[in-house]
Amino acid sequence: MPSTPHRIVIAGGGVAGIEALLALHALAADRVELTLVAPTEHFVYRPLAVAEPFALGRPRRTPLADAARAADATFVQAPLAAVDAAARTVRLGDGQELAYDSLLLATGAATEPAFADGVLTWDGSAGADALSGLLRDLEEGYSKRLAIVVPPGPGWPLPAYELALLIAGEAHGMGVRPEITLVTPEQAPLAIFGSRAVEVITEELERAAVRVELGAYATLESGPPRALLLRPSGRRLEVERVLALPRLRGRVPDGIPADPDGFIAVDPHGRVAGVEAVWAAGDGIAFPVKFGGLAAEQADAAAADIAAGAGAPVERKPFRPVLRGRLLTSRGPRYMRYDAGGGGGEGEATTHTLWWPPGKVAGRWLAPWLAARDEEAIADHLPHSGGLPVQTDLHRDVLAS
Repeated sequence: MPSTPHRIVIAGGGVAGIEALLALHALAADRVELTLVAPTEHFVYRPLAVAEPFALGRPRRTPLADAARAADATFVQAPLAAVDAAARTVRLGDGQELAYDSLLLATGAATEPAFADGVLTWDGSAGADALSGLLRDLEEGYSKRLAIVVPPGPGWPLPAYELALLIAGEAHGMGVRPEITLVTPEQAPLAIFGSRAVEVITEELERAAVRVELGAYATLESGPPRALLLRPSGRRLEVERVLALPRLRGRVPDGIPADPDGFIAVDPHGRVAGVEAVWAAGDGIAFPVKFGGLAAEQADAAAADIAAGAGAPVERKPFRPVLRGRLLTSRGPRYMRYDAGGGGGEGEATTHTLWWPPGKVAGRWLAPWLAARDEEAIADHLPHSGGLPVQTDLHRDVLAS
């Protein structure tokens, strides 16, 4: 063991940052000196934000100082401004400089509206009030045609399906049946989860009377009447309200190369292309699917590589994407799993849990840590308005895969 600990700075207080922090502590605790840098005070578990307007859950907040304490790390609350790779230092927004031997960037992505003013953007941070007016208009019959739009580019389409299904269930429960259309560039509903998930989601959409426009790119036409122009078909879709997921851009610090949208190129171990001793993971890297579970897997690959470099007896394992998604519906959650790195076949889609703990983000280190602190954050027994009770067969071996 070296006499001087290997100094590791982790920039980012989201899923990838906390997963990497906990992983490095577990893999190389006696060999490393960990520092967590983040601009905010709390880790916010956002996957349940879409459930809050429907009383099915809410985002959870955990002090980042608690995560740092659990990993015997130092927490510095400040944004990361710049990286001097030659000197191996980072400059923070408050003027501080920190030296590192290894740097892991987990600074995430920024959101921006996909449409101009007048369209409600759902980015998971606006809270329940953002949808209250829309739901009230639909339930009282003032708006009868709603489009939910997935924009092109890197992102995560699952919340659009949750919004469509939950809004439809809420409206039907009030005795009204608005026309709800989901517009997406995907070639099949949630095709990233494999053919079995496509079958299950298609059935859910049909049951909820949600229409889907596949392979479509929407632009907003000026009205009245308000309409979306769908390309490449050229068809017009007249609507009264539009709800859209945001576009994403990377949050790259000065001194780190990135593509025109601010995303960082990395190799399968998370090493940043063209820069020594710097790794990146999470929504800020140049990977087309942005999802907390994948961010955790990317963080695990980077953490193992960093730990091995620090002398820990750890096997370096490249990032191999395994998608695990929990889709909220008014009839209860649907669990989906697909090995996108190969060997996934048709994938799995079912009403019982396919990993443990059964949260929406299946991080190997983050999920058990959250479960030990806050059972509600990963609750498997979310209330639902109909259908059969959700089974609770627990496949604990999935998490270790």
